[in-house]
Amino acid sequence: MEQPIISVQDATKIYGGGFLSTSKPFVALDRFSLDIYESQAKIVTIAGESGSGKTTLANLVLGFILPSSGKIMYKGQDVSTMTREQRRIYRKEVQAIFQDPYEVYNPFYRVSHIFNMVVRHFNLAQNKNEAQQLIEDALNVVGLRGSEILEKYPHQLSGGQRQRIMVARAYMLRPRLIVADEPVSAVDASLRAMILDIMLKLRDRHHISFLYITHDLSTAYQISDKMYVLFQGTTVERGNAGKIIENPRHPYVQELIDSIPVPDPKMKWNTNITLPPEEVMRMKSSVGCRFYPRCAKHMDICTRAFPEYTQVEEDHEVACYLYQ
Repeated sequence: MEQPIISVQDATKIYGGGFLSTSKPFVALDRFSLDIYESQAKIVTIAGESGSGKTTLANLVLGFILPSSGKIMYKGQDVSTMTREQRRIYRKEVQAIFQDPYEVYNPFYRVSHIFNMVVRHFNLAQNKNEAQQLIEDALNVVGLRGSEILEKYPHQLSGGQRQRIMVARAYMLRPRLIVADEPVSAVDASLRAMILDIMLKLRDRHHISFLYITHDLSTAYQISDKMYVLFQGTTVERGNAGKIIENPRHPYVQELIDSIPVPDPKMKWNTNITLPPEEVMRMKSSVGCRFYPRCAKHMDICTRAFPEYTQVEEDHEVACYLYQ
């Protein structure tokens, strides 16, 4: 049986509530599980509103933070117990693309420095010519040429160029997984389509999987194979992306889909929405479904325990008592 390249096993991340802390424990991510296999390159979307735990999950997978409980496994090895050499390989094969590429650049260095540093750190080339060819090949994949951008400083590039350079830098390492945290939210529509197309090509031609973090369901629908919808740190619906968006089952996901404005000026979009205070449901002592205060279909049992996942159709599961 094939071993997943990345396995997230009941990962929970809790902030606050320590021995010297006066704040209550806050559950950023609650018992999240996910497997991604190397032989089946996929784009797996983690969707949800701001504060749902998407970026917390990305930081856990990248090893920037450690889970409060549960495990992040890479090819069967717990990331938290890796040796220095194992972690170096992990850094090479699990890469990241961030929302704002400008923040990850050092403004005092030219673009060439970004690529040269990666080549040196991971010993990707034997000589300068080989390194130059490696860099040029990576830039060509994202539609750029070294002669046009390598000697420029970050502020001399457009947002789309900076983002594509980040994709090229990640691709140059030939990773098996790229964690893309809102990679198209800071670019215009034409560049958004280009970057999404690059992600599809990397999946199909180079067998690179993506963990795509987004709040934009339209882009998720375009490129995703699987989807996990988060609400306040919990997974409320998961499975095939097309099935979830076309036929949402959880009341939260249904509201999320219905909140997308219809492109018809005759249909007024209701913006007068009053939401109950929900953060109380994210405290460590809370049990039950966190969507309870907003759900029009809630039942008493919803407050007693978080529902088990129910398969509503093939490759489509929902955590809701309505389907049990």
